[in-house]
Amino acid sequence: MGYFDSKLAREVARSTGWRDKVFSRRYQAILISDEEEAQVGRLVYVLSHGCKETRPQDWPGVHCVAALLTGQPIEGTWFNRSREWEARLRGEEFGARQFAEAEVVTLDPLPCWRHLSDEQYRERIAELVGAIIAQAADRRAATGIEPLGAVDILRQHPFSQPTKTKRSPAPLVHAASKRIRTQIRIAYAWFARASREAAEYLRTGDRLARFPFGSFPPGLLFVRTGPLAIRAAT
Repeated sequence: MGYFDSKLAREVARSTGWRDKVFSRRYQAILISDEEEAQVGRLVYVLSHGCKETRPQDWPGVHCVAALLTGQPIEGTWFNRSREWEARLRGEEFGARQFAEAEVVTLDPLPCWRHLSDEQYRERIAELVGAIIAQAADRRAATGIEPLGAVDILRQHPFSQPTKTKRSPAPLVHAASKRIRTQIRIAYAWFARASREAAEYLRTGDRLARFPFGSFPPGLLFVRTGPLAIRAAT
């Protein structure tokens, strides 16, 4: 995701002329628990994000709602800037899409709904979208504030900024219950301690120091497989 965000920011700057940071802070991966409520809650957030005052289907930018409702993959274009750079160094002239490649994104189902058939899954998505639309209508009726609409959104200058933005600390985990949040905090504390102890052994020259699964040992490969074992501190 860090790589993707970096490439996306460069393309945004290329198309708009923006020279400042595109994203205010770096990408942060946040764990989502196995609870159905937690996973569905995150999906609802994604579906309604950016179009909370109107229908998700009306958002003029990139959105996953159409693909989730129909089961069709998302198709786009990847511009291979590395090949463009190499061609430019060779003094070659090339068209805007000469090094463009088709890119297809296929969305996997939520783990908690993986047992559903494709039709059942799309029905669940339709129910969520219907609830989002109903809540947005209720909010408009209560506040009297109407959304800009797709046409006015596209008319906005890319450099325009909101007068006020929300900033809040990112949570350690998205969970539906206090019990799960506590368990994950304890597990993370063990993981951090195990990583630190393994790093200390590595600094002393012990190349057999065992890092826990899912860690990034300093100067070594990412730990993808193997037991969650580490040499106890003495």
